[in-house]
Amino acid sequence: MFATPAFAQTAAGAASGGAQSILTGPIGQFLPLVALVVLFYFLMIRPQQRRMKAHQQAISAIKRGDVVVLPSGVIGKVVRVEDSEVGVEIATGVTVKVVKTMISEVRTRGEPAPANDSKH
Repeated sequence: MFATPAFAQTAAGAASGGAQSILTGPIGQFLPLVALVVLFYFLMIRPQQRRMKAHQQAISAIKRGDVVVLPSGVIGKVVRVEDSEVGVEIATGVTVKVVKTMISEVRTRGEPAPANDSKH
C-alpha cells in the first residue's frame, strides 16, 4: 500500500516474466510510420494512378467527332487524328493542331467514323 510507483512498475514487470510488448519494442516504433505509408498509398497514390490510366485510355481512343477540352479551357471538336497530334476545330473554319497528351478531357463521343476520312 505504501509502495513507490517505481517499485510497483518493477513488480508488475517481474510478474509478467519480463516479456517486452511488441508495441514498445524497436519494431513497435516503426509501426506508425508503416501505417502512414500504407494509408498514403491507398488515399493518394492509387487513385492518382487510376485517373492517369483512365486518361491515357481516353486519349488513345480519340476519334473524329469527339468533343475535347484543352488545358486552356478551349472546347473543340476533333476533325483529324494522327499518331501524336490531333486537329481540333475550335470555331467554324478554325482548326488547330494539338498534341494528344495535352488534351485534358474527352467530353462527348462522336459518331463512329474512321479518323482520317476526307470530307466530301
